[in-house]
Amino acid sequence: MRKGKRRLLKVIIGLLIAGTAGIAAMIFINILVKASARDRLLNPDEAGNIEDIDCILILGAGVYEGGRPSHMLEDRLKQGIALYKAGVSGKLLMSGDHGRNNYDEVNVMKQYAIDAGVPSDDIFMDHAGFSTYESLYRARDIFKAERIIVVTQSYHLYRSLYVAEGLGLEAYGVPSDLREYAGQSGREAREVLARIKDFLYVIFKPEPTYLGDIIPVSGDGDFTND
Repeated sequence: MRKGKRRLLKVIIGLLIAGTAGIAAMIFINILVKASARDRLLNPDEAGNIEDIDCILILGAGVYEGGRPSHMLEDRLKQGIALYKAGVSGKLLMSGDHGRNNYDEVNVMKQYAIDAGVPSDDIFMDHAGFSTYESLYRARDIFKAERIIVVTQSYHLYRSLYVAEGLGLEAYGVPSDLREYAGQSGREAREVLARIKDFLYVIFKPEPTYLGDIIPVSGDGDFTND
């Protein structure tokens, strides 16, 4: 009986040590990701002072039936288009999920920009931007971007810029928090785990789901039309 109790105690202590180490690692990685990107967060005026930006990368988010962007995506688009019109870059790269026939973020994003007065050939679509990591990997390898401005909400920008730096991109971020968003506390909690995932991705650098033909962002965005 005593041996059994001692064995159980050792198991409990081991689990407590492992759990404490895991929590400590989670906290450390999140602090590291946020700290590494903080000095590359810019306001729109500061972004205008960065020269030779290859494109403004707008990261996808949910769309509603009927082709209407969610509030978060609409604000990313508004901010990205404003930067384009301010001359920060002459190219927009819309990266999102178009992995199914009945769900399409990127065409919704491109149409929104066209309706806002952006010429179609200045708008590239990445149909296989299924995650933050994949969007940035493909921006580098498919669209041959080297210096980019990333547009998304603040909580998401830290991870985006950390991944970009890990992939060798020179990236700056402009936040698009133009309103309050329902369910944001849940997104913040999920982002803690997402930072850990992408921290590991940056170390091991797996290829994205799809690569494909090279379409330099310096060319004609209509080549990405489907």
